Amino acid sequence: MATFDKLLNDLKKPENSPLLYGILRGLEKESLRVTEAGELAQTPHPKKLGSALTHPQITTDFSESLLEFITPPSHQVGAVIENLMATHQFTYGHLNGEHLWPASMPCLLEDDEDIPVALYGNSNVGRMKTIYRLGLGHRYGRKMQTIAGIHYNFSLPSPFWAHLHGLEQSKLDLQEFRTNRYFDLIRNFRRYFWLLLYLFGASPAVCGCFVEDKNHCLEKFDDKGKTYYRPYATSLRMGDLGYQSDAQTSLLVDYNDLRSYLRTLCRAINTPYEGYQNIGTRDETGEYLQLNTSLLQIENEFYSSIRPKRTARTDETALTALFYRGVEYLEVRCLDLNPYEPLGISRDQMLFLDTFLLYCLLTPSPQTFEQEFRAIQENQKRTVYNGRDPAIKLIDNGDEKPLRKWGQELLTAMEPVAELLDLSCGNQGYMSALKAQSAVIEDPELTPSARVLRNMRENNQTFFEHTMELAQQHSQYFKRVGIDDSANERLQAMAESSLLEQATIEVKDDLGFDEYLSDYYAQYDFCARA
Repeated sequence: MATFDKLLNDLKKPENSPLLYGILRGLEKESLRVTEAGELAQTPHPKKLGSALTHPQITTDFSESLLEFITPPSHQVGAVIENLMATHQFTYGHLNGEHLWPASMPCLLEDDEDIPVALYGNSNVGRMKTIYRLGLGHRYGRKMQTIAGIHYNFSLPSPFWAHLHGLEQSKLDLQEFRTNRYFDLIRNFRRYFWLLLYLFGASPAVCGCFVEDKNHCLEKFDDKGKTYYRPYATSLRMGDLGYQSDAQTSLLVDYNDLRSYLRTLCRAINTPYEGYQNIGTRDETGEYLQLNTSLLQIENEFYSSIRPKRTARTDETALTALFYRGVEYLEVRCLDLNPYEPLGISRDQMLFLDTFLLYCLLTPSPQTFEQEFRAIQENQKRTVYNGRDPAIKLIDNGDEKPLRKWGQELLTAMEPVAELLDLSCGNQGYMSALKAQSAVIEDPELTPSARVLRNMRENNQTFFEHTMELAQQHSQYFKRVGIDDSANERLQAMAESSLLEQATIEVKDDLGFDEYLSDYYAQYDFCARA
Protein backbone atom coordinates (compact mmCIF):
# COMPACT_ATOMS: atom_id res chain seq x y z
CA MET A 1 0.00 0.00 0.00
CA ALA A 2 1.37 3.42 -0.96
CA THR A 3 2.09 5.94 1.79
CA PHE A 4 -0.29 8.79 2.57
CA ASP A 5 2.08 11.41 1.17
CA LYS A 6 2.76 9.42 -2.00
CA LEU A 7 -0.95 9.00 -2.67
CA LEU A 8 -1.63 12.70 -2.12
CA ASN A 9 1.23 13.83 -4.33
CA ASP A 10 0.17 11.49 -7.09
CA LEU A 11 -3.49 12.57 -6.95
CA LYS A 12 -2.52 16.27 -7.04
CA LYS A 13 -0.89 15.89 -10.44
CA PRO A 14 -2.88 17.81 -13.09
CA GLU A 15 -3.61 14.66 -15.04
CA ASN A 16 -4.89 12.83 -11.91
CA SER A 17 -6.74 15.48 -9.92
CA PRO A 18 -10.03 14.99 -11.88
CA LEU A 19 -10.14 11.36 -10.69
CA LEU A 20 -12.06 12.40 -7.55
CA TYR A 21 -14.60 14.58 -9.32
CA GLY A 22 -16.94 11.63 -9.75
CA ILE A 23 -17.45 10.89 -6.05
CA LEU A 24 -21.02 9.74 -5.56
CA ARG A 25 -22.95 10.58 -2.43
CA GLY A 26 -26.54 10.30 -1.33
CA LEU A 27 -28.68 10.69 1.78
CA GLU A 28 -31.26 8.58 3.62
CA LYS A 29 -33.08 10.86 6.04
CA GLU A 30 -35.59 9.65 8.64
CA SER A 31 -38.23 11.80 10.35
CA LEU A 32 -41.25 11.00 12.51
CA ARG A 33 -44.64 12.33 11.52
CA VAL A 34 -46.23 14.05 14.51
CA THR A 35 -49.57 15.70 15.23
CA GLU A 36 -50.13 19.37 16.01
CA ALA A 37 -49.89 18.37 19.67
CA GLY A 38 -46.49 16.76 19.14
CA GLU A 39 -47.71 13.20 19.56
CA LEU A 40 -46.75 10.36 17.23
CA ALA A 41 -49.08 10.35 14.23
CA GLN A 42 -51.40 7.35 14.18
CA THR A 43 -52.47 7.89 10.57
CA PRO A 44 -51.32 5.45 7.87
CA HIS A 45 -48.52 6.35 5.50
CA PRO A 46 -50.16 8.97 3.22
CA LYS A 47 -51.31 7.28 0.01
CA LYS A 48 -50.49 10.39 -2.01
CA LEU A 49 -46.82 9.81 -1.15
CA GLY A 50 -46.99 6.48 -2.96
CA SER A 51 -46.11 2.95 -1.90
CA ALA A 52 -43.63 2.62 0.95
CA LEU A 53 -42.67 -0.76 -0.53
CA THR A 54 -41.69 0.38 -4.02
CA HIS A 55 -41.21 4.17 -4.05
CA PRO A 56 -37.48 4.77 -4.67
CA GLN A 57 -37.34 8.05 -2.74
CA ILE A 58 -40.13 8.12 -0.13
CA THR A 59 -40.60 5.13 2.15
CA THR A 60 -40.94 4.25 5.83
CA ASP A 61 -38.54 2.74 8.31
CA PHE A 62 -39.75 0.94 11.45
CA SER A 63 -43.09 2.63 11.85
CA GLU A 64 -45.90 3.84 9.61
CA SER A 65 -45.09 7.19 11.22
CA LEU A 66 -41.35 7.09 10.52
CA LEU A 67 -40.75 8.51 7.05
CA GLU A 68 -37.51 7.89 5.18
CA PHE A 69 -36.39 10.05 2.27
CA ILE A 70 -33.77 8.64 -0.10
CA THR A 71 -31.90 10.78 -2.60
CA PRO A 72 -30.50 9.23 -5.77
CA PRO A 73 -26.69 9.27 -5.80
CA SER A 74 -25.11 12.36 -7.36
CA HIS A 75 -21.67 13.73 -8.21
CA GLN A 76 -22.83 17.14 -6.98
CA VAL A 77 -23.46 17.95 -3.31
CA GLY A 78 -25.86 20.68 -4.41
CA ALA A 79 -27.94 18.23 -6.42
CA VAL A 80 -28.34 15.98 -3.37
CA ILE A 81 -29.53 18.94 -1.30
CA GLU A 82 -31.95 20.05 -4.04
CA ASN A 83 -33.42 16.56 -4.34
CA LEU A 84 -33.92 16.23 -0.59
CA MET A 85 -35.46 19.70 -0.53
CA ALA A 86 -38.00 18.82 -3.22
CA THR A 87 -38.94 15.60 -1.43
CA HIS A 88 -39.60 17.53 1.77
CA GLN A 89 -41.66 20.13 -0.06
CA PHE A 90 -43.74 17.46 -1.79
CA THR A 91 -44.28 15.58 1.46
CA TYR A 92 -45.34 18.64 3.43
CA GLY A 93 -48.00 19.19 0.79
CA HIS A 94 -49.64 15.91 1.83
CA LEU A 95 -49.24 15.87 5.63
CA ASN A 96 -52.66 17.38 6.43
CA GLY A 97 -51.53 19.44 9.38
CA GLU A 98 -48.90 17.01 10.65
CA HIS A 99 -45.26 18.00 11.14
CA LEU A 100 -41.92 16.26 10.65
CA TRP A 101 -40.08 15.89 13.95
CA PRO A 102 -36.64 17.49 13.43
CA ALA A 103 -34.71 15.72 16.21
CA SER A 104 -33.24 12.24 16.37
CA MET A 105 -34.73 11.44 19.77
CA PRO A 106 -38.50 11.03 19.48
CA CYS A 107 -41.59 13.07 20.24
CA LEU A 108 -44.27 12.36 22.86
CA LEU A 109 -44.77 8.60 23.06
CA GLU A 110 -47.31 6.50 24.91
CA ASP A 111 -47.02 2.73 25.27
CA ASP A 112 -45.15 0.47 22.86
CA GLU A 113 -48.35 -0.92 21.38
CA ASP A 114 -49.38 2.62 20.39
CA ILE A 115 -46.46 2.82 17.94
CA PRO A 116 -47.74 1.49 14.59
CA VAL A 117 -45.39 -0.89 12.79
CA ALA A 118 -44.83 -0.13 9.11
CA LEU A 119 -47.07 -1.98 6.64
CA TYR A 120 -46.01 -2.89 3.10
CA GLY A 121 -48.99 -4.72 1.63
CA ASN A 122 -49.80 -8.39 1.09
CA SER A 123 -46.89 -9.54 -1.06
CA ASN A 124 -44.30 -11.91 0.37
CA VAL A 125 -41.60 -9.25 0.37
CA GLY A 126 -44.00 -6.79 2.01
CA ARG A 127 -45.02 -9.27 4.70
CA MET A 128 -41.37 -10.08 5.40
CA LYS A 129 -40.53 -6.41 5.89
CA THR A 130 -43.38 -6.00 8.39
CA ILE A 131 -42.60 -9.20 10.30
CA TYR A 132 -38.96 -8.15 10.56
CA ARG A 133 -40.12 -4.92 12.21
CA LEU A 134 -42.47 -6.79 14.53
CA GLY A 135 -39.45 -8.82 15.57
CA LEU A 136 -37.44 -5.67 16.27
CA GLY A 137 -40.27 -4.47 18.48
CA HIS A 138 -40.31 -7.70 20.48
CA ARG A 139 -36.54 -7.75 20.80
CA TYR A 140 -35.73 -4.13 21.62
CA GLY A 141 -39.02 -2.38 22.23
CA ARG A 142 -40.83 -0.17 19.76
CA LYS A 143 -39.84 3.08 21.42
CA MET A 144 -36.19 2.52 20.59
CA GLN A 145 -37.15 2.03 16.94
CA THR A 146 -38.63 5.53 16.72
CA ILE A 147 -35.17 7.10 16.95
CA ALA A 148 -34.29 8.81 13.66
CA GLY A 149 -31.02 9.57 11.93
CA ILE A 150 -29.52 10.52 8.62
CA HIS A 151 -27.33 8.12 6.64
CA TYR A 152 -24.63 9.24 4.23
CA ASN A 153 -23.89 7.00 1.25
CA PHE A 154 -20.46 7.41 -0.32
CA SER A 155 -18.54 5.83 -3.16
CA LEU A 156 -15.41 6.69 -5.12
CA PRO A 157 -15.49 6.65 -8.94
CA SER A 158 -14.29 3.73 -11.06
CA PRO A 159 -11.45 5.70 -12.75
CA PHE A 160 -10.07 6.51 -9.30
CA TRP A 161 -10.06 2.82 -8.34
CA ALA A 162 -8.43 1.80 -11.61
CA HIS A 163 -5.70 4.38 -11.10
CA LEU A 164 -5.09 3.38 -7.47
CA HIS A 165 -5.03 -0.29 -8.46
CA GLY A 166 -2.21 0.44 -10.90
CA LEU A 167 -0.36 2.81 -8.57
CA GLU A 168 -0.22 0.19 -5.84
CA GLN A 169 0.67 -2.55 -8.37
CA SER A 170 -1.97 -4.82 -6.90
CA LYS A 171 -2.13 -8.43 -8.06
CA LEU A 172 -5.83 -8.65 -7.11
CA ASP A 173 -8.58 -8.22 -9.66
CA LEU A 174 -10.01 -4.71 -9.61
CA GLN A 175 -13.23 -5.46 -7.69
CA GLU A 176 -11.42 -7.44 -5.00
CA PHE A 177 -8.90 -4.63 -4.67
CA ARG A 178 -11.70 -2.08 -4.36
CA THR A 179 -13.45 -4.20 -1.72
CA ASN A 180 -10.26 -4.58 0.32
CA ARG A 181 -9.55 -0.87 0.23
CA TYR A 182 -13.12 -0.04 1.28
CA PHE A 183 -12.53 -2.26 4.31
CA ASP A 184 -9.34 -0.30 5.00
CA LEU A 185 -11.50 2.82 5.00
CA ILE A 186 -14.07 1.18 7.30
CA ARG A 187 -11.46 0.25 9.92
CA ASN A 188 -10.11 3.81 10.03
CA PHE A 189 -13.64 5.19 10.10
CA ARG A 190 -14.39 3.12 13.17
CA ARG A 191 -11.18 4.33 14.83
CA TYR A 192 -12.12 7.97 14.33
CA PHE A 193 -15.91 8.23 14.11
CA TRP A 194 -16.03 9.50 17.68
CA LEU A 195 -15.02 12.79 16.02
CA LEU A 196 -18.31 12.83 14.07
CA LEU A 197 -20.25 12.17 17.29
CA TYR A 198 -18.55 15.15 18.91
CA LEU A 199 -18.86 17.54 15.96
CA PHE A 200 -22.36 16.65 14.77
CA GLY A 201 -24.07 14.91 17.68
CA ALA A 202 -27.32 16.74 18.41
CA SER A 203 -29.13 14.51 20.89
CA PRO A 204 -27.92 15.39 24.42
CA ALA A 205 -31.42 15.18 25.92
CA VAL A 206 -34.60 13.11 25.65
CA CYS A 207 -38.23 13.40 26.57
CA GLY A 208 -39.04 11.75 29.90
CA CYS A 209 -41.58 9.49 28.18
CA PHE A 210 -38.74 7.79 26.32
CA VAL A 211 -36.92 6.58 29.46
CA GLU A 212 -39.95 5.54 31.51
CA ASP A 213 -39.32 2.11 33.08
CA LYS A 214 -35.78 2.03 31.65
CA ASN A 215 -32.50 1.78 33.48
CA HIS A 216 -30.44 4.79 32.47
CA CYS A 217 -27.65 7.09 33.61
CA LEU A 218 -29.36 10.38 32.72
CA GLU A 219 -30.16 13.30 35.00
CA LYS A 220 -33.25 15.48 35.24
CA PHE A 221 -32.74 18.62 33.19
CA ASP A 222 -34.87 20.92 35.35
CA ASP A 223 -37.59 21.02 37.98
CA LYS A 224 -40.26 20.19 35.43
CA GLY A 225 -38.93 16.64 35.37
CA LYS A 226 -40.03 16.12 31.76
CA THR A 227 -36.54 16.10 30.21
CA TYR A 228 -33.51 13.91 30.94
CA TYR A 229 -29.99 14.60 29.76
CA ARG A 230 -26.27 14.34 30.43
CA PRO A 231 -24.45 17.67 30.91
CA TYR A 232 -21.67 16.83 28.41
CA ALA A 233 -23.57 14.42 26.14
CA THR A 234 -23.28 14.62 22.37
CA SER A 235 -25.37 11.86 20.77
CA LEU A 236 -27.54 9.81 23.13
CA ARG A 237 -28.92 8.19 19.98
CA MET A 238 -25.58 6.37 19.65
CA GLY A 239 -25.49 5.26 23.28
CA ASP A 240 -27.20 2.61 25.40
CA LEU A 241 -30.61 4.24 24.89
CA GLY A 242 -30.28 4.15 21.12
CA TYR A 243 -29.25 1.57 18.60
CA GLN A 244 -27.28 -0.63 20.94
CA SER A 245 -28.34 -3.89 22.58
CA ASP A 246 -27.04 -6.25 25.23
CA ALA A 247 -27.45 -9.14 22.80
CA GLN A 248 -25.22 -7.50 20.20
CA THR A 249 -22.55 -6.42 22.69
CA SER A 250 -21.02 -9.89 22.47
CA LEU A 251 -20.95 -9.75 18.66
CA LEU A 252 -17.32 -9.19 17.70
CA VAL A 253 -17.64 -8.19 14.04
CA ASP A 254 -14.48 -8.68 11.98
CA TYR A 255 -13.78 -5.78 9.59
CA ASN A 256 -10.39 -7.02 8.43
CA ASP A 257 -11.72 -8.29 5.10
CA LEU A 258 -14.98 -9.12 3.37
CA ARG A 259 -14.97 -12.85 4.07
CA SER A 260 -14.34 -12.33 7.78
CA TYR A 261 -17.13 -9.74 7.92
CA LEU A 262 -19.56 -12.05 6.12
CA ARG A 263 -18.60 -14.99 8.33
CA THR A 264 -19.29 -12.99 11.50
CA LEU A 265 -22.73 -11.82 10.44
CA CYS A 266 -23.73 -15.15 8.89
CA ARG A 267 -22.94 -16.84 12.18
CA ALA A 268 -25.18 -14.37 14.01
CA ILE A 269 -28.05 -14.99 11.55
CA ASN A 270 -27.70 -18.76 11.96
CA THR A 271 -27.06 -18.95 15.73
CA PRO A 272 -30.11 -19.22 18.03
CA TYR A 273 -30.23 -16.74 20.91
CA GLU A 274 -31.95 -17.85 24.12
CA GLY A 275 -33.78 -14.57 24.75
CA TYR A 276 -35.28 -14.62 21.27
CA GLN A 277 -36.08 -18.33 21.47
CA ASN A 278 -38.21 -17.47 24.49
CA ILE A 279 -40.22 -15.07 22.32
CA GLY A 280 -40.78 -17.75 19.70
CA THR A 281 -41.31 -17.39 15.97
CA ARG A 282 -45.15 -17.49 16.03
CA ASP A 283 -47.90 -16.79 18.51
CA GLU A 284 -50.64 -19.21 19.58
CA THR A 285 -52.71 -18.31 16.50
CA GLY A 286 -49.86 -19.05 14.10
CA GLU A 287 -49.08 -15.41 13.30
CA TYR A 288 -45.40 -14.53 12.95
CA LEU A 289 -43.78 -12.67 15.85
CA GLN A 290 -40.34 -12.45 14.22
CA LEU A 291 -38.51 -13.96 11.27
CA ASN A 292 -36.32 -16.29 13.32
CA THR A 293 -34.93 -16.77 16.84
CA SER A 294 -31.27 -16.11 15.98
CA LEU A 295 -29.11 -13.29 17.28
CA LEU A 296 -29.96 -11.42 14.06
CA GLN A 297 -33.08 -11.89 11.93
CA ILE A 298 -31.26 -10.42 8.93
CA GLU A 299 -28.00 -8.50 8.56
CA ASN A 300 -29.74 -5.11 8.74
CA GLU A 301 -30.45 -5.77 12.41
CA PHE A 302 -26.77 -5.31 13.25
CA TYR A 303 -26.53 -1.71 14.46
CA SER A 304 -23.22 -0.47 13.09
CA SER A 305 -21.79 3.01 12.61
CA ILE A 306 -20.87 2.20 9.00
CA ARG A 307 -21.80 -0.58 6.57
CA PRO A 308 -20.25 -1.92 3.36
CA LYS A 309 -23.02 -2.08 0.75
CA ARG A 310 -23.79 -3.51 -2.66
CA THR A 311 -27.08 -2.84 -4.43
CA ALA A 312 -29.10 -6.05 -4.00
CA ARG A 313 -31.22 -7.61 -6.71
CA THR A 314 -34.88 -8.53 -6.21
CA ASP A 315 -35.26 -10.85 -3.18
CA GLU A 316 -31.48 -11.02 -2.76
CA THR A 317 -29.99 -10.61 0.72
CA ALA A 318 -27.55 -7.77 1.34
CA LEU A 319 -24.81 -10.20 2.36
CA THR A 320 -25.35 -12.36 -0.72
CA ALA A 321 -24.89 -9.30 -2.92
CA LEU A 322 -21.63 -8.50 -1.12
CA PHE A 323 -20.38 -12.09 -1.35
CA TYR A 324 -20.85 -12.36 -5.11
CA ARG A 325 -20.12 -8.81 -6.28
CA GLY A 326 -18.07 -7.09 -3.56
CA VAL A 327 -18.42 -3.64 -1.99
CA GLU A 328 -20.01 -0.93 -4.15
CA TYR A 329 -20.42 1.90 -1.63
CA LEU A 330 -20.42 2.71 2.08
CA GLU A 331 -23.29 3.79 4.32
CA VAL A 332 -22.36 6.07 7.24
CA ARG A 333 -24.97 5.53 9.96
CA CYS A 334 -23.80 7.48 13.03
CA LEU A 335 -25.20 10.92 12.17
CA ASP A 336 -27.90 12.64 14.21
CA LEU A 337 -30.45 14.88 12.59
CA ASN A 338 -29.45 18.50 13.08
CA PRO A 339 -32.71 19.98 14.44
CA TYR A 340 -31.68 23.49 13.36
CA GLU A 341 -31.38 22.49 9.69
CA PRO A 342 -34.73 22.05 7.91
CA LEU A 343 -33.22 19.15 5.95
CA GLY A 344 -31.43 17.70 8.98
CA ILE A 345 -27.99 18.23 7.43
CA SER A 346 -26.03 21.08 5.83
CA ARG A 347 -23.93 21.30 2.70
CA ASP A 348 -20.78 22.01 4.76
CA GLN A 349 -21.37 18.88 6.80
CA MET A 350 -21.51 16.82 3.61
CA LEU A 351 -18.26 18.39 2.41
CA PHE A 352 -16.64 17.54 5.73
CA LEU A 353 -17.86 13.94 5.48
CA ASP A 354 -16.28 13.58 2.03
CA THR A 355 -12.99 14.83 3.44
CA PHE A 356 -13.20 12.58 6.49
CA LEU A 357 -13.99 9.48 4.45
CA LEU A 358 -11.27 10.09 1.87
CA TYR A 359 -8.78 10.66 4.69
CA CYS A 360 -9.81 7.30 6.19
CA LEU A 361 -9.08 5.65 2.84
CA LEU A 362 -5.72 7.25 2.12
CA THR A 363 -4.30 6.79 5.63
CA PRO A 364 -2.66 3.44 6.51
CA SER A 365 -5.20 1.16 8.19
CA PRO A 366 -3.80 -1.77 10.18
CA GLN A 367 -6.07 -4.69 10.93
CA THR A 368 -8.26 -4.54 14.03
CA PHE A 369 -8.33 -7.19 16.73
CA GLU A 370 -10.35 -7.59 19.92
CA GLN A 371 -8.42 -5.17 22.12
CA GLU A 372 -8.83 -2.32 19.67
CA PHE A 373 -12.42 -3.37 18.89
CA ARG A 374 -13.26 -2.92 22.59
CA ALA A 375 -11.35 0.38 22.73
CA ILE A 376 -13.43 1.67 19.82
CA GLN A 377 -16.60 0.75 21.72
CA GLU A 378 -15.29 2.53 24.82
CA ASN A 379 -14.38 5.68 22.86
CA GLN A 380 -17.90 5.72 21.43
CA LYS A 381 -19.41 5.45 24.91
CA ARG A 382 -17.20 8.17 26.37
CA THR A 383 -17.94 10.57 23.52
CA VAL A 384 -21.69 9.88 23.63
CA TYR A 385 -22.05 10.66 27.32
CA ASN A 386 -19.17 13.04 28.07
CA GLY A 387 -17.78 14.22 24.74
CA ARG A 388 -17.95 17.94 25.61
CA ASP A 389 -16.27 17.54 29.00
CA PRO A 390 -13.02 19.58 28.81
CA ALA A 391 -11.23 16.78 30.66
CA ILE A 392 -12.42 13.91 28.44
CA LYS A 393 -9.77 11.48 27.22
CA LEU A 394 -10.04 8.68 24.67
CA ILE A 395 -8.03 5.51 24.11
CA ASP A 396 -5.42 5.71 21.36
CA ASN A 397 -3.17 2.66 20.88
CA GLY A 398 -3.56 1.67 24.51
CA ASP A 399 -2.80 5.14 25.87
CA GLU A 400 -5.20 7.92 26.80
CA LYS A 401 -5.28 11.14 24.82
CA PRO A 402 -7.40 14.28 25.34
CA LEU A 403 -10.26 14.35 22.84
CA ARG A 404 -9.62 17.95 21.86
CA LYS A 405 -5.93 17.32 21.19
CA TRP A 406 -6.64 14.21 19.13
CA GLY A 407 -9.43 15.99 17.28
CA GLN A 408 -7.18 18.87 16.25
CA GLU A 409 -4.48 16.43 15.15
CA LEU A 410 -7.00 14.69 12.89
CA LEU A 411 -8.30 17.94 11.43
CA THR A 412 -4.75 19.10 10.70
CA ALA A 413 -3.96 15.76 9.06
CA MET A 414 -7.07 16.13 6.88
CA GLU A 415 -6.07 19.54 5.48
CA PRO A 416 -4.15 18.12 2.48
CA VAL A 417 -7.18 15.93 1.68
CA ALA A 418 -9.50 18.95 1.71
CA GLU A 419 -7.05 20.81 -0.54
CA LEU A 420 -7.03 17.84 -2.92
CA LEU A 421 -10.83 17.73 -3.04
CA ASP A 422 -11.03 21.46 -3.73
CA LEU A 423 -8.50 20.98 -6.51
CA SER A 424 -10.37 18.00 -7.97
CA CYS A 425 -13.91 19.32 -7.59
CA GLY A 426 -13.43 22.98 -8.45
CA ASN A 427 -13.13 24.83 -5.15
CA GLN A 428 -16.44 23.75 -3.68
CA GLY A 429 -15.45 24.78 -0.15
CA TYR A 430 -13.90 21.64 1.30
CA MET A 431 -11.12 23.51 3.09
CA SER A 432 -13.44 26.11 4.58
CA ALA A 433 -15.82 23.38 5.76
CA LEU A 434 -12.88 21.65 7.46
CA LYS A 435 -11.55 24.86 9.02
CA ALA A 436 -14.97 25.62 10.48
CA GLN A 437 -14.76 22.45 12.57
CA SER A 438 -11.44 23.48 14.18
CA ALA A 439 -13.30 26.16 16.11
CA VAL A 440 -15.84 23.54 17.24
CA ILE A 441 -13.03 21.37 18.60
CA GLU A 442 -11.63 24.31 20.55
CA ASP A 443 -15.00 25.44 21.91
CA PRO A 444 -17.50 22.66 22.75
CA GLU A 445 -20.21 25.31 23.11
CA LEU A 446 -20.26 25.55 19.31
CA THR A 447 -21.42 21.94 18.90
CA PRO A 448 -25.07 21.24 18.01
CA SER A 449 -25.48 19.28 21.25
CA ALA A 450 -24.38 22.26 23.34
CA ARG A 451 -26.66 24.54 21.34
CA VAL A 452 -29.67 22.34 22.09
CA LEU A 453 -29.07 22.48 25.85
CA ARG A 454 -28.24 26.19 25.82
CA ASN A 455 -31.42 27.09 23.92
CA MET A 456 -33.53 24.95 26.23
CA ARG A 457 -32.10 26.74 29.26
CA GLU A 458 -32.34 30.24 27.81
CA ASN A 459 -35.97 29.73 26.79
CA ASN A 460 -36.93 27.68 29.86
CA GLN A 461 -38.10 24.85 27.59
CA THR A 462 -38.26 21.10 27.88
CA PHE A 463 -36.76 18.95 25.14
CA PHE A 464 -40.25 18.45 23.76
CA GLU A 465 -41.14 22.16 23.81
CA HIS A 466 -37.88 23.17 22.14
CA THR A 467 -38.12 20.53 19.40
CA MET A 468 -41.82 21.14 18.78
CA GLU A 469 -41.11 24.83 18.22
CA LEU A 470 -38.47 23.91 15.64
CA ALA A 471 -40.87 21.45 13.96
CA GLN A 472 -43.43 24.23 13.52
CA GLN A 473 -40.79 26.61 12.18
CA HIS A 474 -39.62 24.05 9.61
CA SER A 475 -43.22 23.38 8.53
CA GLN A 476 -43.74 27.09 7.92
CA TYR A 477 -40.44 27.27 6.02
CA PHE A 478 -41.29 24.46 3.59
CA LYS A 479 -44.80 25.76 3.02
CA ARG A 480 -43.44 29.24 2.37
CA VAL A 481 -40.81 28.23 -0.20
CA GLY A 482 -43.11 25.76 -1.97
CA ILE A 483 -42.17 23.26 -4.67
CA ASP A 484 -41.70 24.04 -8.35
CA ASP A 485 -44.10 22.48 -10.84
CA SER A 486 -41.59 20.16 -12.52
CA ALA A 487 -40.41 18.62 -9.22
CA ASN A 488 -43.99 18.25 -8.04
CA GLU A 489 -45.01 16.51 -11.25
CA ARG A 490 -41.99 14.21 -11.10
CA LEU A 491 -42.69 13.13 -7.51
CA GLN A 492 -46.40 12.77 -8.14
CA ALA A 493 -45.69 10.49 -11.10
CA MET A 494 -43.27 8.44 -8.99
CA ALA A 495 -45.92 8.05 -6.27
CA GLU A 496 -48.55 6.84 -8.73
CA SER A 497 -46.10 4.49 -10.45
CA SER A 498 -45.02 2.99 -7.11
CA LEU A 499 -48.63 2.11 -6.21
CA LEU A 500 -49.04 0.29 -9.52
CA GLU A 501 -45.73 -1.51 -8.99
CA GLN A 502 -46.79 -2.74 -5.55
CA ALA A 503 -50.08 -4.03 -6.98
CA THR A 504 -48.18 -5.87 -9.71
CA ILE A 505 -45.86 -7.54 -7.19
CA GLU A 506 -48.84 -8.70 -5.14
CA VAL A 507 -50.59 -10.20 -8.19
CA LYS A 508 -47.46 -12.01 -9.38
CA ASP A 509 -46.65 -13.71 -6.07
CA ASP A 510 -46.91 -17.46 -6.65
CA LEU A 511 -45.27 -18.86 -3.49
CA GLY A 512 -46.70 -19.33 -0.04
CA PHE A 513 -45.02 -17.11 2.53
CA ASP A 514 -43.37 -19.97 4.44
CA GLU A 515 -41.80 -21.25 1.21
CA TYR A 516 -40.74 -17.72 0.28
CA LEU A 517 -39.04 -17.28 3.65
CA SER A 518 -37.32 -20.66 3.36
CA ASP A 519 -35.96 -19.73 -0.07
CA TYR A 520 -34.79 -16.36 1.26
CA TYR A 521 -32.79 -17.91 4.09
CA ALA A 522 -31.41 -20.59 1.76
CA GLN A 523 -29.33 -17.81 0.19
CA TYR A 524 -27.18 -17.79 3.31
CA ASP A 525 -25.77 -21.15 2.19
CA PHE A 526 -22.87 -19.12 0.83
CA CYS A 527 -21.81 -18.64 4.46
CA ALA A 528 -20.06 -21.99 4.39
CA ARG A 529 -17.79 -20.62 1.67
CA ALA A 530 -17.16 -17.24 3.30
